[in-house]
Formats: sequence, C-alpha cells, structure tokens
Amino acid sequence: MGSGCGHEAKGDDWEGIDGAQDPKERPGNHEGGHSGSHIVKPPTGEELRKIKDATDLYRSTSFKLQIDALLPNVRPKYTHAQPLEAFLMSLHKLLMGLPSVSPQHPLHASRALSQKGIAVPYVRPLPTEDTNWKVSFEKPSEIVLGGSWATKTAVKAKDGAKYEVDVAVEMPSALFQEKDYLNARVFQKRAYYLAVIASAIAESSSLQCELSYESTSGDPRRTTLVLRPVADGSPMDFSKLNAQIRIVPYIGQSPIPLQRLSPAKSNIRTAAQDDESREDPTPIYNTACMLMTTPKSHLLSVHNLKQNVPAFADALALLRVWANQRGYGLGSRMCVRGFEGKGMWWASILDLVVNGEEPPPVSLGKAGTKRKPLGKGLSSYQLFKAALDFLARHNFHEESVFVKAKDGHRFPPGSYSSHEAVFVDSTSSINLLADVPISSLDLLRHDAQATLEALDHSSISEDPFQTVFLKEHRDVFARFDIVTRVDVSSAEMRKASAHLVADHGSVYNALMTTLVSTLRRGLGNRAKAIAVLHPTSDVRPTSQAHPVNPSVVHIGIVLDPEHAFRLVDHGPPAEETESERTKHFREFWGEKAELRRFKDGSIVESVVWEVKNSDERAHIPSMIVRHLLRRHFSIGGDAVQTWQSQYDGLLRVPESISSIYQATGATVGFKAALTAFDALVKQIKALDDEFPLAVLNVSPVSPALRYTDVFVPVAVPVPSRSALPKSASYLPAMEIVIEFEKSARWPDDLRAIQKIKLAFFERLATILMGAVKGLQASVVLGERPDRLEIQDEAALDILTQEGWAFRARIWHDREATLLDRIINDQPHLPKALRRNASGEDARERQAALQAREVYTRRFIHAPRHHRAIAALCHKFAAFAGTVRLTKRWFASHWLLRGHVSEEAVELLCAYVFLRTGTPTSVEIAANQAIAAPGSKERGFAQVVEFLKDWDWTTGIAIPLDNADQTSAATPTPPATSSRDAAWSLTTPFDPQGHMWTSSGPNAVIARRITALAKATWECLKGMETGASSRIFHHPVDHYDFVVELNPAISPRYHQQLDADSSVWASKGKYANALSKDAPAATLPGFDPFAMLYDDLKFVYADTVLLFYDPLGGNRIGAVWQPSLRTPRPFRVLGGFSSMPASKVEAKAKDKDKGLVVVNENAIFTEIKRIGSALAVRVVPHSAQ
Repeated sequence: MGSGCGHEAKGDDWEGIDGAQDPKERPGNHEGGHSGSHIVKPPTGEELRKIKDATDLYRSTSFKLQIDALLPNVRPKYTHAQPLEAFLMSLHKLLMGLPSVSPQHPLHASRALSQKGIAVPYVRPLPTEDTNWKVSFEKPSEIVLGGSWATKTAVKAKDGAKYEVDVAVEMPSALFQEKDYLNARVFQKRAYYLAVIASAIAESSSLQCELSYESTSGDPRRTTLVLRPVADGSPMDFSKLNAQIRIVPYIGQSPIPLQRLSPAKSNIRTAAQDDESREDPTPIYNTACMLMTTPKSHLLSVHNLKQNVPAFADALALLRVWANQRGYGLGSRMCVRGFEGKGMWWASILDLVVNGEEPPPVSLGKAGTKRKPLGKGLSSYQLFKAALDFLARHNFHEESVFVKAKDGHRFPPGSYSSHEAVFVDSTSSINLLADVPISSLDLLRHDAQATLEALDHSSISEDPFQTVFLKEHRDVFARFDIVTRVDVSSAEMRKASAHLVADHGSVYNALMTTLVSTLRRGLGNRAKAIAVLHPTSDVRPTSQAHPVNPSVVHIGIVLDPEHAFRLVDHGPPAEETESERTKHFREFWGEKAELRRFKDGSIVESVVWEVKNSDERAHIPSMIVRHLLRRHFSIGGDAVQTWQSQYDGLLRVPESISSIYQATGATVGFKAALTAFDALVKQIKALDDEFPLAVLNVSPVSPALRYTDVFVPVAVPVPSRSALPKSASYLPAMEIVIEFEKSARWPDDLRAIQKIKLAFFERLATILMGAVKGLQASVVLGERPDRLEIQDEAALDILTQEGWAFRARIWHDREATLLDRIINDQPHLPKALRRNASGEDARERQAALQAREVYTRRFIHAPRHHRAIAALCHKFAAFAGTVRLTKRWFASHWLLRGHVSEEAVELLCAYVFLRTGTPTSVEIAANQAIAAPGSKERGFAQVVEFLKDWDWTTGIAIPLDNADQTSAATPTPPATSSRDAAWSLTTPFDPQGHMWTSSGPNAVIARRITALAKATWECLKGMETGASSRIFHHPVDHYDFVVELNPAISPRYHQQLDADSSVWASKGKYANALSKDAPAATLPGFDPFAMLYDDLKFVYADTVLLFYDPLGGNRIGAVWQPSLRTPRPFRVLGGFSSMPASKVEAKAKDKDKGLVVVNENAIFTEIKRIGSALAVRVVPHSAQ
C-alpha cells in the first residue's frame, strides 16, 4: 500500500499510514533542485506493526480502514462545542441561584405552576386532596455533566435524532423522607422539582431555548426536561452541533433504605392488597427508583472503562452503530420496544466481555458457568465481535448475568426472580434489562447470530462491512416473516390489574408488556423472535403532563419453519382435568381449547387450527395472533391488519373461475401434478416391450413439477373442458425429457436424427393411446418463428383423461457430438491455424451454434436446474412461494419470459436463500435457518431489496449444493456471444453464468429492473397504510406506444391481476345453457397472444423493444430503439421501415444526404395487420 504510493511519482517520500505530505514539498512545487535526489523511505517499525495489527486484530486491512473511516462520521464534532459550553455555564449559574420553595400540598403547587404554563408531570397514583405529604424545592446539591457526551462516547442516532447532553441535577436529600419509596411518592417529588426548574428556565432572559418534556420509553417516572437551542446566531447558539440538553434530576444520598428497593420487594399499596404478606413484588417500579441514583455512578463506570481499555470507545461506537441500524435505539420509525435509553446496557456488555462476571452462588448449581474476562488488550473489532458472540449465545430467559463488581453485588441473585431477564451492571445498581421484553431479546439474539454468520462465512471478496454497519435493517417486510399492524387505541386487558399498571408506570406500558408476553406464550416454538415495533418517545410541551403513546404498533415475527405451521397445539392430558395447569390452558385459549383423542390413543387438551389448503396453513401464526388479541385485549376486526391474504390473492385465479373448477371436478395442486407425472412415467415404462428401445429415464423440467409455477396446476377432465370460458381455457403443457437406452443404430446425421425422433413420437403416441384409456397424444413441431432442421424441434403432447397435459422431448446424446463437429471441424489444430468458414459453411456453423445452445439448455442444464430447485423447495418452506411471488412481479411488469426467463428468476431467489455462504458440516442447517426467510412475503421483499442494490455488472454465484457430480465431466459448449446477456448467474454446473440469461435481460432491461425494484421497495416501506397490489401495478407512461389486444381471445386472460370478469361471464339468457359453437380442440400450451408477441419480437428485433405480461396480459408495450429516433443516411436493407426525414428534423448541413427516419405509422399498420383479429388498436404515447 505504502510502496505503491511511493512509485506513483518519482521522488515522492513514503510517509506511512498516518503521514500526509506537505503540498509545499511535493516534487512539482520545488523551485530548484532535482526531484530524483529524494530517497524513498522504507516503512518504519511502528508502521509495520500497524499493518500487521490491522491484519491480525481486524478482519482484514480494508476492514480496518473502513472502520477508521466510519467512526469520525458517527461522532459529534466536539471541537465545535464552545457555544454549548457557554450555554451550560449559564445554565449552571441559573440552577445554582434558584430560590427555595417552602413545602406545600402537591395539588396547590401544581396549580401555581400551571398559571405559568408549566404542568407538573405527576405519575400514577396521582395525588389527591387527601394526600398527606408535601413537595418543596431547594437548589441542587451538585450538577454533573453525565451520559455519553461527558465520556465522549456519543454516537449518531437514526432519523436525525439529536445527540443528548445529560445534565444530572442532584436533588437535596432533605427533600425526601424514608417512606417516600411507597406509592410513587419519590417520583411525585422528582416531578415537582423538574417542573420548578422548567418554570425558572422559561422565565429566564439569559437562556434562549425551547423547553419540552420527554419520557423515556413512555414511562412518566423517567420524565426529563429537554432544552433545544434557538438558532439566533448568538454565542450560546449550539444548533449546528445537532444536540439537545436533558436535565435529569437524581438523588445522591438517598434516605430510602437500600433493602426497600430490592427487586423482590413490593412498594405499591393497592386496595386489593391490604394484607402486606400477600403483596406481589414491584420489580419495574423498584428499578425506576434505583435509576434515580445511578447517573453519577454510571458516569464513573464508563469513564474507568474508557481509561483502562484503549479500544473501548471505538468498540462501543461500533456496537451502537450496529444496534441503531437494527432499531435498538432512538428513531422515528420501526424501533424495537425496550431499548430506548439503554446506553449503559451496551457499555455494560463490553464491561462483561473485558472484566467477566461474578460467579453465581453454589446453591444455584451454576458455579461452573462464570464467564471469564477476555482482557483489556483486544482491538475494537475483537471487542465488538466478542459482544456479538455473547448476544448470540446467551439465553437471557434462563441465565442471569452479574457483571464483575468491585465489592460484589448488593442484592442476592434470588431477589431477581420476578424479572424475565437479568443483567446487573458493575455498579450493582440495577437490572439493565428490567423493562426489556424477553421477546425483544430473542430478536437481538437472532440478529447477532445473523451478523456473526455474515462475518464468519463471507469471503474476502464479499466484504460484509456494508451489511453489518451501513445497511438499514429496520425495514420490517424484509426483516420479519409476518408483520401485523395493530391499532391498540381501543385495547382493554382481559385481566386488568391496578398493581400491574402501577408497577409499569402507565396503562400503555402494562398493556404492551402483557401483549408481547401473551403472544410469546401463544406462539411458543413456532416463532424464533417476536418484536413490538413503534417510534421511540418524542418530546411534548411543558404544558402537557403525560406522554402520548403511539396508537398503532407493528408486531414482527420471525418464524421457525420447522414448527410454525403445525395444525395442533397440545395441552395437559385428560387425567389433569381439574388441575391448575388445565385451567390455565383453557383460560388462555378460550373456546379454541377442547379435549381430543389422537391416533396413539391419548386424550389431551388441544387447540386445532382448521385450514383448507396449503396457503391457509401458512396463515396459522397470524390466526393465533388474531385469536389472542381478540380474546385477551378485545382487539379484532379492522384493528388487526396483515398482508398475507393480499399476497395470496396474487397467486390465485378469480373466485368465479375457481367455482367452475369445483363444478367440473377439477384436480388441483402441485402434488396432484407430480402424481400424474409419476403415473405417466409408469405407463411409458410399461410399454418397453412394444418399443424399439427401452426407456432409461423420464426427467421433469417444468416449473409446475417443482412447485414454482405462479399458479397452482389445475386439471379439468377432458369431457368437462367445454364448461370453461374461452378466457380461462389455457392448458399449460408440463415439459418432460425422455432418455432411451443407448444404441448404435441411431444415424450420424442431425437431420436424420430429427426424423427418427418424429418416428419415435408417432410410435409412442400410438401405443400410449392404445394402452391408456382416454389418453390423447399428438406430435407437435416448432415453437419458434425461425426453425432449423438440425435443431431439436419435435415434441409429443400428451393429454391424460384427468386433464393433465405433458410435452415430451427425446434426449439423444449423439447430437452434441455431431453439432460440435460442425462448430469445430478441425479440433486437432490450434485455433490460430484453423481455416475460417465462409458462405454456406459459416451459416451452417452459426445454425449449429444455436442448436448446440438449445440442446445444452434443454437436455443438460434444464434437468439439473429442475433437481436443484426442487431440492430447495423441500429444504426451505418459503422458497417456492417466494419464487412464485417474484415471477408474478416480473410478469406484472411485462418482463417475464420475454426478457427474464423463469429459470433466472428461480436462481435469483435461490441466491437470496443461500447467500450467507456455504458453511461446512453440522453448521449448514443451523446457519441457513438463521438467515433464510420463513415466509414468501419476506422472501419476496428480500429479493426486491437485493435487486435494487445489486451491481449486476459483477454477476453473482449461486451455491447450489446438489450440483450433479457429472457436471464437472461435461464439456462446456462454445459460448454464443450475445449482446443480451447482462446478468451473470453462476452455478456449479454453469460457470459462465449465461445459460439462462443469454437472451436477456440486456443492459437496458437490467437498468429497468433496478428502477422498478427501487420503486417497489419504496412502496414496501410505505405499505403499512396501503395495499400490496400497488406493487404489482405496471405504469405505461414510459412506452412509446402500446398495442392493445382483444382480451376475449386470450385463453389466459383470467390470470391477469385486474381481469374484468364480464369478459368471461355468460351472456345468454340461461347460465347453464350449452354453447351452440362446436367444441374447440384442446391444444396444450396454446397462447395466441404469446405467439403474437414472439412474432413481433422476431420481426422488429432491430426496431423496438417489446414488453408483455405472459400471465393474461392484453397489452404489449414498445420502446423505439434510441438510435432510430435521429435521422440517418438511407441504405438498402436498413433493417427497419423508413421514410425521408423532414427538413425540420434534418440539420442544415445534412439536407442533401438523403436522410431517413423510422416510419412509425407504417409500423403501426404492419403490427395491426400481423395481429389481425388479436390487435384492437395501437396507441402512441401522445394519445395515452
């Protein structure tokens, strides 16, 4: 790195990693002397040590440089803090000069302040006229600058949130009494103290600022006073620093006995708890009390860590950046509940990593689980990764953590039994996770595991820095398998408890805690993580006492596909009918709980979820959420919104068509199609005695036979097909490949081989129709406008009595050898000595190249691709649905089949599911389970996210793990150079990556896909209030002209997103009247619109780019080739219909050159003639 810099300009001195050459001493700036007299300095020992450390202590030298570049950009500019310091000095002077306020009744005191526009943020239970205690004010005993600003560990938050400068104001101990721990009395006095300070600052003329209240996590007991600068350009205007001051009152020397604040104590007296012996602990309340004593001790703790551990500040910044990107911090959108104001928690994790933890008491049986310290000499990256390792491995629900403390911990471990999760800091003051839902910690653990996976298994070429530190991970649809939008404004807890509300500080916080714990219990091992998401608390005017909580929250669920979709949840056995366990089970599930007998003879309490098909089975977790919200919180109907049903509708035909299928006794389903395929294979192999050659193998190569067709396969019995309307009569042909045993009797001529295939098909059709009742078979030829005699063109269409259609082709391996001989008839000579083909030989060679590509794709790669994709469908429950949704998206934007093949879409989806890399041995299943989507909705969102960011010029490698062993031995065919291959999708059996992209997308289409993906992503981000179908609506504003087709003629029109049902609705007087028209012949795979599109694309390949939705589209969009819009000289066989350019279009100097432009009107007329009855009209852009 250094030496390279030294050689760029002769004579430049190499000044090392941190060196910067003075511009005056650059060789170009020397006024005299010869630059060659300078000697290139070798790196010093210190510089060599830094280079080695960057390699050893960080992931790589580039990773170290990226970290060094990141850190200054996420920290405040402390050098610009002079106005802030001046403001703080004035604030200190003001606070220390405040007059005392004599003790008075809390309501009288609040009335006096309310006349000044200041509300006192009293907490529940609110003081009444019968209150027998008083509030007062004395000037602060001490004022301390605390928090991350004082220790210079502040990190930029998300969504433009300001840096926080905490000013800890110590309230004199004389204001408090020993019994103030009861019934929130200490919080009432703190609230009054804060209100007096707010009133004084509001009346001060020396401090120009905006005053507001803020309650961390919506807890009124943690209300602080926020001061924001006024941008007036004065010496105390610190608005450019993007910071705000928080005044945090705290208690230094508390008169409250320490043992009364133990998490196991109850400090709230409610009417239902007169008997003190039956009091329930108030752990959240007690923790809030203890937080009032911690600002100074936490400041000293972080300061000592920063002094003793050189890399602590950088490691903490990395950890905070990582957390902020995932919503574990402040933000105005989709933050994980429970992590607001948890700065000390992140610092304590590093404290745990560096100093270890206290050994648990022997009585707990965990003496051997003490976490050992890693030491103080680790780099920032090593500390960051060690913290992630702790988060990924630690089970917060089962294991408590006590960070190593100087004098041991204040409270015994057993006193924390009321907390869901326990992490006690090194000051032994509080459990930092007291108010964090255990489900949020589950999500944190899941994210840490995914990050470690990215760091450990990404290759050096795939730098994970972007994913770990820079990528936004708060987008819910790509992060969670199920997203539920819940309006909690009318929610009511089934078992409301005054004690619970008092412990959590507000009804809203108690509701959220109960809601998430209820969902976690109900979903059980169906979910890996559940998170309540909403914006963090915002500031409010000082005239408003209590915070306003968000009325709409989102619940994100990460599913465990192994358990998520089971139909039955088992409870206690019948023998325990009267037990408490059974009562709790019935109480929890309500009317869904019932006694059931199972096949093994057991009778147990059960909850059964009724579903009709596989799509509904994927809704079981959502059904559970809806049931629990309705039963326990009276939230139902429109208050709960999910998007799964809307996505399902995209993959289903209209209801009117489904009812026709049911009436005709149609067979539906992917498994039914596979069963029909297996039956056909048995029927074919049973005819070996009647056929010249035995059938070795029959391979499926159709999306319908690997679960990835957009629509579920449907077979309508042949006699009943007349009941189908013409707009829903399309019969897809599922392609299969037949391989016969080897024989020397095959001819050595390619044209003769095609004739032999025709004879085989004719023979096979005859004996099949004779052996299988009701089966129809016909030989078909050619699917392309340009037919080649040496290319495989023949196929056999087979239609079973049940209504399944198959298209069979014959694979003969000798074709490849013969084609290779035509392509290269001198294989023994070096390439430079081979003669160049010309004339007829050149045309034949080009035809052989095309036929060889078709052969390789159709008979070599298609079966392998089919097996690989089918394996992924079995491995990942959400893979097939993701592929189907993604294909629907490509089709709805007029790209599928015409520009992007179905196989390419399947490979893109496979990459998204497999992109974490290919870990070895036992880790494979677990690692892929961490990152792989668990629902088709999340899988689709991740594909869109990948497409919007993908630099397609570099290509991707898809690590399909079931590549055939024979693929390495198969020679790679000559590549046909194609200007259309912009995407490179490399697989183990396609190292070039163009097998499925050789005919598109080209660079223009690839850029179009990126633009569509970005627009779709923006719709996804704002979809909380919209419908998913917007994502699949295609704009036509960018097309130069649109060809409108007659939908009544399309046999696939019913598959269109916004299909008009009146097109296929019965027009006669009687709905069940038989049609007088002769029944149309059943033609598998016949789609006149697709054939018209192919013809137009072939005819106008050099004139326009055409776009079409193959799934029922009735419009073809067109864009003129850009080069044709400008006048050009006329030439014979110019490749497009032209006309003389007008004088206006031609430049003055080109008027005599005979310039021509594209004849648009003539082309429109030609298209209408080619389209005949199919094309209704051609609409130019100006008329759209």
